[in-house]
Amino acid sequence: MISMGIRQSTGLFVSPLVMSTGQSIVSISFAFAIGQLVWGAVQPVFGAVADKWGSARVVVFGAVLLAAGMGLTPYVSSEWGLIATVGVISPAGAGAGSFALLFGAIARHIPEERRAFAGGFINAGSSFGQFLFAPLTQALIGTFNWTTAMFSLAAAALFTIPLAAPLRQGEEPHASDQAHVSGGLFQQVTAALRDRSYLCLHAGFFTCGFHVAFLVTHLPGEVALSGHAATVSAASIGIIGLFNIAGSLCAGALGSRYRMKYILAVMYGSRAIMIGLYLLAPKTVLTFYVFAASLGFTWLATVPPTAGLVGKLFGARYLSTLFGLTLLTHQIGGFLGAWLGGIAMANDGNYMWMWYADIVLAAAAALVNLPIREAKVIAK
Repeated sequence: MISMGIRQSTGLFVSPLVMSTGQSIVSISFAFAIGQLVWGAVQPVFGAVADKWGSARVVVFGAVLLAAGMGLTPYVSSEWGLIATVGVISPAGAGAGSFALLFGAIARHIPEERRAFAGGFINAGSSFGQFLFAPLTQALIGTFNWTTAMFSLAAAALFTIPLAAPLRQGEEPHASDQAHVSGGLFQQVTAALRDRSYLCLHAGFFTCGFHVAFLVTHLPGEVALSGHAATVSAASIGIIGLFNIAGSLCAGALGSRYRMKYILAVMYGSRAIMIGLYLLAPKTVLTFYVFAASLGFTWLATVPPTAGLVGKLFGARYLSTLFGLTLLTHQIGGFLGAWLGGIAMANDGNYMWMWYADIVLAAAAALVNLPIREAKVIAK
């Protein structure tokens, strides 16, 4: 809730940073795009560390990094300074307390058939953080200033440290995973990267990252283009998080009854339809709220079935690392979504061709999940 709530609210600082630092929208977008890439790049690294030495130490280290990055941002104004703080330090810290670490830690304690729901529950917590932090952050920016809001988020990041304590418990593979455990980490990663189903998961998750990063970074700009106040964008981001709570729990529950590849295909396909309807609708406040609610239902609800499929294919022993690699691909898409959005705005004065790219990628992601190898779910 805390680490993802902070991370998913950073797009609200784009406009204040442009005004206070004098940097262009392209420079600011590039710094945030680097942050998307770094958040993904650290996933398999921290995942491997957690798989070997435990998750608690990684989460504590990440909390310190996240707080340091947020706390240093008000003191920098150059493009390179912003790349260091919002592009490297903060995202690396948030990555140390991400889905991959938490899913891997929990999966080792529960059998395979319960992991999809557990993943949905963890993901719902991250979505509640977005619902909570987005309007709170905007209120702090509006009432005080953006630096006060940034310092407040830095302080909030430190509250994840005591929450890491339960992760110090033993993390041996669950009995149901013994059949998957063969060879070490390198052998498992090598086998995964040769598996067509695993690569299809990567391809679909790339689209998810493109969508999420583009909207988190540039939804405030889209709202401003329509003539609405910044509070509308903050409320929209909060609504996305609220509805993703329900979407995550539903995805987790459905994953124990239906093949998860079909759940992913439906989610991605529905995004293409929702974005198309948004482009046709008048850009009223109600339109933004309805769009946020509908898109929010699938927002990061793709995470539980994706993690669940990785666990089905390879077991939980190295889940933090293998799912971390899919998150790296997710964030490569995120880098492009955040960066290209800034370029589109600078060149065209709007985000229209980004919306068209979203539709095409969503349709492709729906199709690429269908060939994934997944056994039928046996009702119990």
